[in-house]
Amino acid sequence: VQLQASGGGLVQAGGSLRLSCAVFGGTFRDYGTAVAWFRQAPGKEREFVSTISWRDGSTYYTDSVEGRFTIVRDSAKNTVYLQMNSLKPEDTAVYYCATTVRTYSVDILSSEPWYDYWGQGTLVTVSS
Repeated sequence: VQLQASGGGLVQAGGSLRLSCAVFGGTFRDYGTAVAWFRQAPGKEREFVSTISWRDGSTYYTDSVEGRFTIVRDSAKNTVYLQMNSLKPEDTAVYYCATTVRTYSVDILSSEPWYDYWGQGTLVTVSS
């Protein structure tokens, strides 16, 4: 299975972007119970952003994006989206999507080791 992240780009502070994570070679339902977004800023470690349960749609966000980012799933398109609003320069990073086969609640699934399949990343740059 392959995950493909897309939708990154250059945006001014306060602007919006929507990232997409699509799965190829299967479905999210076949390969995972939840899909997450992580990000890695220059010179920093990769960090958790948000996750969504494929089964019931429950979501979880890191504090720094709560209220600005929204994660949704589209079962028909086998795609997960991350709508990012009110972007800040500190949101600049390469964003990765990943899926897990663990059945933990979404608040537990905020740690990188739980995830089994990863996409290649898409760069988001927010200018001040």
